[in-house]
Amino acid sequence: MYGTILIGLAASLLNIAVHATIMTPVSRSAHSMLRRAGRAHAHIRLALVMMATVAVLMLAHLIEIGIWALFYRVFEVAPKPADAFYFAFVNYTTLGYGDILPVGDRRLLGPITAMNGVLLFGWSTAVIFDVLRRVTPQK
Repeated sequence: MYGTILIGLAASLLNIAVHATIMTPVSRSAHSMLRRAGRAHAHIRLALVMMATVAVLMLAHLIEIGIWALFYRVFEVAPKPADAFYFAFVNYTTLGYGDILPVGDRRLLGPITAMNGVLLFGWSTAVIFDVLRRVTPQK
């Protein structure tokens, strides 16, 4: 059990590092673009910045799911190697279909993956909110 927790912790920390590495420039770029912009076409600029921000965040999550899939393959968690990405995706998003079950004593990696995904989705939501907050007039 402790070995599985260490594997999950390693994958989670790697994903946190990836997320932080991507979040920092995304947040800075969005704020910089919106700060430099004048009032002309501000709503179009905001829409474009938000689309770009969300697209990059989605890519970050796909990379993070890929990291989990890699761990699943290396530690033979999914019954078939071809199912590793799908299984990681279902766990990371907390969808939990239950059509694929982890092999052996690695069952704990599913909930650890879900916990990691929930935290990183929350972080992404906070970044989206921060970008919107900075461009919304304060009273």
